[in-house]
Amino acid sequence: MIYETLNLWAEHPEATLTSYCPDMTKELRLTPRRTVIVCPGGGYHFLSDREAEPIAFQFMAAGFNTFILRYSVGPQITPWAPQIEAALAIKYVRENAEKYNTDPEKIFICGFSAGGHLAASAGTLWNRAPVLEAIGAADAAAGRIARPDGTILSYPVITLVKGKHKGSFVNLTGQTDPTPDSIGEFALDRSVDDETAPAFLWHTFSDGTVPVECSLLYSSALAAHGIPFELHVYPAGVHGLSLANEFVYSGRPQSEVPYVQNWIRHATAWVEAFGK
Repeated sequence: MIYETLNLWAEHPEATLTSYCPDMTKELRLTPRRTVIVCPGGGYHFLSDREAEPIAFQFMAAGFNTFILRYSVGPQITPWAPQIEAALAIKYVRENAEKYNTDPEKIFICGFSAGGHLAASAGTLWNRAPVLEAIGAADAAAGRIARPDGTILSYPVITLVKGKHKGSFVNLTGQTDPTPDSIGEFALDRSVDDETAPAFLWHTFSDGTVPVECSLLYSSALAAHGIPFELHVYPAGVHGLSLANEFVYSGRPQSEVPYVQNWIRHATAWVEAFGK
Protein backbone atom coordinates (compact mmCIF):
# COMPACT_ATOMS: atom_id res chain seq x y z
CA MET A 1 0.00 0.00 0.00
CA ILE A 2 1.28 3.45 -0.91
CA TYR A 3 -0.03 5.37 2.07
CA GLU A 4 1.47 8.83 2.38
CA THR A 5 0.39 12.38 3.07
CA LEU A 6 1.95 15.30 1.25
CA ASN A 7 1.55 19.03 1.13
CA LEU A 8 0.35 20.40 -2.19
CA TRP A 9 1.10 24.09 -1.87
CA ALA A 10 3.72 25.88 0.21
CA GLU A 11 1.38 28.84 0.68
CA HIS A 12 -1.15 26.58 2.43
CA PRO A 13 0.64 23.84 4.41
CA GLU A 14 -2.68 22.76 5.92
CA ALA A 15 -3.83 21.50 2.50
CA THR A 16 -2.80 17.85 2.13
CA LEU A 17 -3.33 14.90 -0.17
CA THR A 18 -3.31 11.39 1.31
CA SER A 19 -2.90 8.35 -0.93
CA TYR A 20 -4.50 4.92 -0.52
CA CYS A 21 -3.05 2.99 -3.46
CA PRO A 22 -2.04 -0.69 -3.76
CA ASP A 23 1.69 -1.11 -4.19
CA MET A 24 3.11 -3.06 -7.10
CA THR A 25 5.05 -6.22 -6.25
CA LYS A 26 6.50 -9.12 -8.24
CA GLU A 27 3.31 -11.06 -7.60
CA LEU A 28 0.83 -8.18 -7.75
CA ARG A 29 1.09 -6.72 -11.25
CA LEU A 30 -2.01 -4.62 -11.76
CA THR A 31 -3.00 -2.70 -14.86
CA PRO A 32 -3.20 1.09 -14.35
CA ARG A 33 -6.18 1.85 -12.16
CA ARG A 34 -8.83 4.51 -12.21
CA THR A 35 -8.45 7.05 -9.42
CA VAL A 36 -10.94 8.91 -7.20
CA ILE A 37 -9.92 11.97 -5.16
CA VAL A 38 -12.29 12.47 -2.20
CA CYS A 39 -13.20 15.94 -0.87
CA PRO A 40 -15.04 15.84 2.49
CA GLY A 41 -17.73 18.42 3.17
CA GLY A 42 -18.20 20.79 6.07
CA GLY A 43 -19.46 24.10 4.69
CA TYR A 44 -15.90 25.27 3.95
CA HIS A 45 -15.74 25.60 7.75
CA PHE A 46 -14.40 22.15 8.73
CA LEU A 47 -13.74 18.78 7.08
CA SER A 48 -16.09 15.92 7.91
CA ASP A 49 -14.44 12.62 8.92
CA ARG A 50 -17.68 10.86 7.94
CA GLU A 51 -17.08 11.89 4.33
CA ALA A 52 -13.36 11.11 4.17
CA GLU A 53 -11.89 7.66 4.92
CA PRO A 54 -15.24 5.78 4.89
CA ILE A 55 -15.71 6.97 1.31
CA ALA A 56 -12.10 6.29 0.30
CA PHE A 57 -12.39 2.72 1.59
CA GLN A 58 -15.46 2.09 -0.56
CA PHE A 59 -13.72 3.24 -3.72
CA MET A 60 -10.65 1.20 -2.78
CA ALA A 61 -12.82 -1.89 -2.34
CA ALA A 62 -14.24 -1.27 -5.82
CA GLY A 63 -10.73 -1.49 -7.26
CA PHE A 64 -9.80 2.18 -7.63
CA ASN A 65 -6.81 4.14 -6.41
CA THR A 66 -8.02 6.68 -3.88
CA PHE A 67 -6.78 9.96 -2.42
CA ILE A 68 -8.28 12.24 0.21
CA LEU A 69 -7.88 15.97 -0.33
CA ARG A 70 -7.99 17.94 2.90
CA TYR A 71 -8.28 21.47 1.59
CA SER A 72 -8.15 24.87 3.28
CA VAL A 73 -11.23 25.83 5.27
CA GLY A 74 -12.43 28.67 7.49
CA PRO A 75 -10.00 31.52 8.20
CA GLN A 76 -7.24 29.67 6.31
CA ILE A 77 -9.02 30.27 3.01
CA THR A 78 -7.50 32.90 0.75
CA PRO A 79 -9.09 33.84 -2.61
CA TRP A 80 -9.59 30.72 -4.74
CA ALA A 81 -7.44 28.60 -2.39
CA PRO A 82 -9.66 25.46 -2.24
CA GLN A 83 -10.17 25.55 -6.02
CA ILE A 84 -6.44 25.85 -6.58
CA GLU A 85 -5.76 23.00 -4.15
CA ALA A 86 -8.19 20.73 -6.00
CA ALA A 87 -6.46 21.57 -9.29
CA LEU A 88 -3.05 20.90 -7.75
CA ALA A 89 -4.27 17.54 -6.44
CA ILE A 90 -5.46 16.44 -9.87
CA LYS A 91 -2.28 17.75 -11.50
CA TYR A 92 -0.12 15.89 -8.96
CA VAL A 93 -1.90 12.57 -9.47
CA ARG A 94 -1.72 12.88 -13.24
CA GLU A 95 1.97 13.84 -13.21
CA ASN A 96 2.73 10.91 -10.89
CA ALA A 97 0.55 8.37 -12.66
CA GLU A 98 3.39 5.89 -13.04
CA LYS A 99 4.29 6.01 -9.34
CA TYR A 100 0.72 5.22 -8.28
CA ASN A 101 -0.06 2.92 -11.22
CA THR A 102 -2.83 5.30 -12.23
CA ASP A 103 -4.54 5.71 -15.59
CA PRO A 104 -3.92 9.43 -16.28
CA GLU A 105 -7.05 9.61 -18.43
CA LYS A 106 -9.36 8.27 -15.73
CA ILE A 107 -8.99 10.64 -12.77
CA PHE A 108 -12.19 11.54 -10.91
CA ILE A 109 -12.94 13.88 -8.02
CA CYS A 110 -15.73 13.19 -5.52
CA GLY A 111 -17.16 15.64 -3.01
CA PHE A 112 -19.92 16.05 -0.44
CA SER A 113 -21.93 19.21 0.23
CA ALA A 114 -19.30 22.00 0.20
CA GLY A 115 -16.81 19.34 -0.87
CA GLY A 116 -19.24 18.67 -3.72
CA HIS A 117 -19.02 22.33 -4.59
CA LEU A 118 -15.25 21.98 -4.67
CA ALA A 119 -15.41 18.85 -6.84
CA ALA A 120 -17.80 20.59 -9.21
CA SER A 121 -15.49 23.62 -9.20
CA ALA A 122 -12.67 21.35 -10.35
CA GLY A 123 -14.87 20.27 -13.25
CA THR A 124 -16.01 23.78 -14.24
CA LEU A 125 -13.43 26.34 -13.08
CA TRP A 126 -10.22 24.48 -14.02
CA ASN A 127 -9.68 26.90 -16.94
CA ARG A 128 -10.16 30.13 -14.98
CA ALA A 129 -7.26 32.57 -14.67
CA PRO A 130 -6.61 32.25 -10.89
CA VAL A 131 -6.34 28.45 -11.20
CA LEU A 132 -4.22 28.48 -14.35
CA GLU A 133 -1.82 31.00 -12.84
CA ALA A 134 -1.45 29.08 -9.57
CA ILE A 135 -0.67 25.77 -11.28
CA GLY A 136 1.78 27.41 -13.69
CA ALA A 137 -0.27 26.85 -16.84
CA ALA A 138 0.23 29.38 -19.63
CA ASP A 139 -3.22 28.75 -21.13
CA ALA A 140 -6.25 26.51 -20.95
CA ALA A 141 -4.61 23.87 -23.14
CA ALA A 142 -1.80 23.52 -20.61
CA GLY A 143 -4.31 23.76 -17.76
CA ARG A 144 -6.11 20.60 -18.85
CA ILE A 145 -3.62 18.67 -16.74
CA ALA A 146 -5.73 19.82 -13.77
CA ARG A 147 -9.12 19.02 -15.30
CA PRO A 148 -10.78 15.90 -13.84
CA ASP A 149 -12.13 13.33 -16.27
CA GLY A 150 -15.32 13.14 -14.23
CA THR A 151 -16.89 14.45 -11.03
CA ILE A 152 -18.96 12.65 -8.39
CA LEU A 153 -21.19 15.14 -6.59
CA SER A 154 -23.01 14.14 -3.41
CA TYR A 155 -25.73 16.58 -2.27
CA PRO A 156 -23.48 19.36 -3.64
CA VAL A 157 -23.63 23.05 -2.93
CA ILE A 158 -23.85 24.56 -6.42
CA THR A 159 -25.28 28.03 -5.87
CA LEU A 160 -27.23 29.90 -3.22
CA VAL A 161 -30.79 28.51 -3.24
CA LYS A 162 -33.60 29.82 -1.03
CA GLY A 163 -31.03 31.60 1.16
CA LYS A 164 -29.87 28.26 2.56
CA HIS A 165 -26.25 27.08 3.03
CA LYS A 166 -25.15 30.73 2.88
CA GLY A 167 -22.39 29.85 5.32
CA SER A 168 -20.50 27.98 2.62
CA PHE A 169 -20.24 31.16 0.58
CA VAL A 170 -19.41 33.23 3.67
CA ASN A 171 -16.46 30.94 4.40
CA LEU A 172 -15.39 30.59 0.76
CA THR A 173 -15.43 34.31 0.00
CA GLY A 174 -14.41 35.60 3.43
CA GLN A 175 -17.34 38.05 3.31
CA THR A 176 -19.82 38.23 6.17
CA ASP A 177 -22.51 39.17 3.67
CA PRO A 178 -21.33 37.88 0.27
CA THR A 179 -22.17 40.16 -2.62
CA PRO A 180 -24.12 38.90 -5.64
CA ASP A 181 -20.93 39.19 -7.70
CA SER A 182 -18.88 37.09 -5.26
CA ILE A 183 -21.62 34.45 -5.10
CA GLY A 184 -21.94 34.52 -8.88
CA GLU A 185 -18.23 33.88 -9.28
CA PHE A 186 -18.70 30.49 -7.59
CA ALA A 187 -22.27 29.76 -8.76
CA LEU A 188 -21.36 26.66 -10.70
CA ASP A 189 -24.55 26.23 -12.71
CA ARG A 190 -23.57 29.51 -14.38
CA SER A 191 -19.99 28.32 -14.90
CA VAL A 192 -20.74 25.23 -16.99
CA ASP A 193 -19.35 25.40 -20.51
CA ASP A 194 -18.51 22.97 -23.30
CA GLU A 195 -15.28 22.01 -21.49
CA THR A 196 -16.93 21.06 -18.18
CA ALA A 197 -16.26 17.52 -16.95
CA PRO A 198 -19.05 14.89 -16.98
CA ALA A 199 -20.75 14.29 -13.66
CA PHE A 200 -22.49 11.75 -11.44
CA LEU A 201 -24.83 13.45 -8.98
CA TRP A 202 -27.06 12.30 -6.15
CA HIS A 203 -29.28 14.20 -3.75
CA THR A 204 -32.34 13.63 -1.56
CA PHE A 205 -35.58 15.44 -2.28
CA SER A 206 -36.08 16.28 1.39
CA ASP A 207 -32.58 17.72 2.02
CA GLY A 208 -33.34 20.75 4.17
CA THR A 209 -29.82 22.18 4.22
CA VAL A 210 -28.72 22.09 0.57
CA PRO A 211 -31.92 22.00 -1.53
CA VAL A 212 -32.22 19.44 -4.31
CA GLU A 213 -32.50 22.37 -6.74
CA CYS A 214 -28.70 22.61 -6.58
CA SER A 215 -28.30 19.27 -8.34
CA LEU A 216 -31.20 20.01 -10.69
CA LEU A 217 -29.74 23.35 -11.74
CA TYR A 218 -26.32 21.85 -12.36
CA SER A 219 -27.77 18.92 -14.32
CA SER A 220 -29.82 21.30 -16.46
CA ALA A 221 -26.71 23.36 -17.20
CA LEU A 222 -24.79 20.22 -18.15
CA ALA A 223 -27.62 19.13 -20.45
CA ALA A 224 -27.71 22.55 -22.12
CA HIS A 225 -24.03 22.16 -23.02
CA GLY A 226 -24.23 18.52 -24.05
CA ILE A 227 -22.16 17.28 -21.10
CA PRO A 228 -23.02 13.69 -20.05
CA PHE A 229 -24.29 13.17 -16.51
CA GLU A 230 -26.10 10.68 -14.29
CA LEU A 231 -28.49 12.00 -11.64
CA HIS A 232 -30.16 10.15 -8.75
CA VAL A 233 -32.73 11.92 -6.58
CA TYR A 234 -33.87 9.84 -3.59
CA PRO A 235 -37.25 10.72 -2.09
CA ALA A 236 -36.16 11.13 1.53
CA GLY A 237 -33.08 11.66 3.67
CA VAL A 238 -31.44 14.39 5.73
CA HIS A 239 -28.41 16.34 4.61
CA GLY A 240 -24.96 14.85 5.13
CA LEU A 241 -25.84 11.18 4.75
CA SER A 242 -22.41 10.11 3.52
CA LEU A 243 -22.83 6.34 2.97
CA ALA A 244 -26.20 6.47 4.77
CA ASN A 245 -25.30 3.36 6.79
CA GLU A 246 -24.54 2.47 10.41
CA PHE A 247 -20.79 2.92 9.90
CA VAL A 248 -21.20 6.69 9.41
CA TYR A 249 -24.51 7.47 11.09
CA SER A 250 -22.76 8.71 14.27
CA GLY A 251 -25.60 7.77 16.57
CA ARG A 252 -28.19 9.64 14.50
CA PRO A 253 -30.86 7.15 13.38
CA GLN A 254 -32.06 9.59 10.72
CA SER A 255 -28.68 9.26 9.00
CA GLU A 256 -29.17 5.55 8.30
CA VAL A 257 -31.29 5.28 5.15
CA PRO A 258 -31.00 1.85 3.50
CA TYR A 259 -32.50 2.91 0.17
CA VAL A 260 -29.98 5.75 -0.24
CA GLN A 261 -27.08 3.37 0.40
CA ASN A 262 -27.38 2.36 -3.25
CA TRP A 263 -25.65 5.55 -4.40
CA ILE A 264 -22.12 4.23 -3.86
CA ARG A 265 -22.85 1.15 -5.95
CA HIS A 266 -24.12 3.32 -8.79
CA ALA A 267 -21.20 5.73 -8.48
CA THR A 268 -18.55 3.01 -8.60
CA ALA A 269 -20.32 1.44 -11.60
CA TRP A 270 -20.30 4.86 -13.32
CA VAL A 271 -16.56 5.23 -12.76
CA GLU A 272 -15.91 1.68 -13.96
CA ALA A 273 -17.99 2.20 -17.12
CA PHE A 274 -16.55 5.63 -17.90
CA GLY A 275 -14.99 5.76 -21.34
CA LYS A 276 -15.99 2.22 -22.32
